[in-house]
Amino acid sequence: MRHRRKGRVLGRSPSHQRALLRNLASALMLTERDAEAGEVGAPKVAGRIITTLAKAKEVRPLVERCITIAKRGLISIEQAREFGTTADRNSAAWKQWRTSDRWTQWARAVSPAVAARRRVLQLLGDKQATRIVFEKIAPRFVDRPGGYTRILKLATPRLGDAGPRAMIEFVGAEIAAGRSQAPKVEAARPARA
Repeated sequence: MRHRRKGRVLGRSPSHQRALLRNLASALMLTERDAEAGEVGAPKVAGRIITTLAKAKEVRPLVERCITIAKRGLISIEQAREFGTTADRNSAAWKQWRTSDRWTQWARAVSPAVAARRRVLQLLGDKQATRIVFEKIAPRFVDRPGGYTRILKLATPRLGDAGPRAMIEFVGAEIAAGRSQAPKVEAARPARA
């Protein structure tokens, strides 16, 4: 019996499960990066990955937790802006701000943001994905209280083992409008007589 044992094992050891979920969550975040058209591994559609249904259901709480932590970090960054300075580093104005009481207030206000960034980095294990969460994804969901992702089951099973596939994506109008491009097929040549 599996009393009080939550989560799916996914046929892996615990460390392998954590690595798998980190990689899936990072892959979902990295689809939001600014990729060039010809880049190898560029995402077809931003904010969407295709995986098995069980993996999608397991990675969803991790993704949503990272976004929630990043949203809380953004709030503290906004609060710290009123104590900050626009002076160049190591200039006379910056040195005077650095020795003032406003720097202490700024440091206290910005420390939850630093802790949030470190926590998301710990959960994802990827610096680029962490940066994307804080710069692009979390600001998009500032007014949303939760439910940042959705899971859509795909009709066709996976080739090879017929595993049920699903698509996990970020909610939002700009994501739903994006579609992958159909492959271009050249016209058939006429047969020689």
